[in-house]
Amino acid sequence: MSDKATILGFSFDSFKNQEGIMGQTIAFQGHHGAYHEQAALEIYPDAKTLPCETFEETFAAAKNGTADMAIIAVDNTLAGRVADVHRLLPSSKLHIIGETFLPIHHALLGLKGTKIKELTDVYSHVHALPQCSKVIHELGLKQHVHADTAGSAQDILKMADPTQAAIASTLAAEIYGLEVLREGIEDVAHNTTRFLFLSQEGYVPAHENGKSYITSFIFEVRNIPAALYKGLGGFATNNVNMVKLESYVNENFEAAQFYADVIGHPEERPLQLAMEELGFFAKDVQIFGTYEADKFRKI
Repeated sequence: MSDKATILGFSFDSFKNQEGIMGQTIAFQGHHGAYHEQAALEIYPDAKTLPCETFEETFAAAKNGTADMAIIAVDNTLAGRVADVHRLLPSSKLHIIGETFLPIHHALLGLKGTKIKELTDVYSHVHALPQCSKVIHELGLKQHVHADTAGSAQDILKMADPTQAAIASTLAAEIYGLEVLREGIEDVAHNTTRFLFLSQEGYVPAHENGKSYITSFIFEVRNIPAALYKGLGGFATNNVNMVKLESYVNENFEAAQFYADVIGHPEERPLQLAMEELGFFAKDVQIFGTYEADKFRKI
């Protein structure tokens, strides 16, 4: 790339082209049938998926080459940000190479032949349970928190108890041979999760007119008055839309670092100027990647 693809001394030549890095294996947190897996297969239907117990293991799989990439949930319209991911991302040394949004449609799952009126307990992820509170209260079910939705479905099969149910995806029901007792049980229709695809080696897609791009980065403000205000001013004056800004706190509860998503490509002059101005008031700017904005965004 030309010098225009260099921002704050960071050359985007260090990222590989998209061709050749779209791997065959995608690591995700959870069991087969998890929403992570569903989101991955909607974008890469022919990919192999690698379930991991924790987010730490998921990041590690992409970093050590066990998987070609990882898919990670970062935000949900009801539950907010996924705290563990935002804690792990800055030190992961992985690059963001894409995003996708998945509308979350929960289903009530039970053993084959189960009657809803016989249910007494329900198992699911800590975020999924409150997202289906209306159905849970209607049926008078006792709630049990599980590590992930698909894992709860797997456990229902192992329990072999018709009074026990899980809240998970219809994909999980198919995988574990459960019966879908009721679909679409989420309380609100806008329940949507944003996922990021991460890779050890990133790339910047070639800039195309008419397409929108997201550039993600983290930075620390300098210890001067109004540093954050001044640093972000360049995005306003250069008409660069910032669609996400989140703070990280250190052991003294100071807003030491900030994570940001902006609409723009490194070859676009407004983003170059905005990042240059940020450099006067910020330090340790770490760019995670530039990737095409998902069609879910109304940009």
